[in-house]
Amino acid sequence: MLYLILKSAISGVIVAIVSEVAKRYPGFGGLIASLPLVSVLGMIWLWRDTHDPARMAAHATGTFWFVLPSLPMFLLIPELLRRGAGFWPALIAGSVLTVVLYSLMVWVAPRIGLRL
Repeated sequence: MLYLILKSAISGVIVAIVSEVAKRYPGFGGLIASLPLVSVLGMIWLWRDTHDPARMAAHATGTFWFVLPSLPMFLLIPELLRRGAGFWPALIAGSVLTVVLYSLMVWVAPRIGLRL
């Protein structure tokens, strides 16, 4: 239980740092947010828990392929905000787009030989 609390605290501190930095320096906050910190932490926690190279390789591969459909969200949200949309509608639209693209990835992946 202590391990779970530690993992949660470290992960939460990173999110808090990103949001605080972004308040003063939006570009630098974006840079920090774009770092694969969550992915790296996830890999560290997974490795510590399993020491399974095959599972780690599958996790890293899956992460790569699922990053791709999430990227358009980061183009749609700022575009909608620049056109006058509110934050929440823009965030919802970006999230819906991401879910649609994730679903498409899950459907397409096996057809092109990817195991996610």
